[in-house]
Amino acid sequence: VQLQASGGGLVQAGGSLRLSCAPSGRTFVSYRLGWFRQAPGKERDFVAYISRRGGLRYYADSVKGRFTISRDNAENTMFLQMNSLKPEDTAVYYCAAAISDYGSYDKAPSHDYWGQGTLVTVSS
Repeated sequence: VQLQASGGGLVQAGGSLRLSCAPSGRTFVSYRLGWFRQAPGKERDFVAYISRRGGLRYYADSVKGRFTISRDNAENTMFLQMNSLKPEDTAVYYCAAAISDYGSYDKAPSHDYWGQGTLVTVSS
């Protein structure tokens, strides 16, 4: 499965962006999905998780109340709506997919497929 992430860009603090992620060659419904981000010189960190049918969603404490993860299995797309953006949200954002139910949703090694990343830059 190849994942295509898009929607990144430059935005001022307090602004909003919506990221999208879609697979090529497969449907999404079989996978648990998530977003991670990596700032320069830092490790890849968990941002948000959504279960296969969308009934469970988890967020990193740093984005709770500002970011919303969603998925449209009929359209085979996942989204990350990011509001009230802060300069510390600046990072490359990656979408990820996990086949099995094993492994922690907030750990990068638990995921089998990754998008190429999309850069989000928040200016102060």
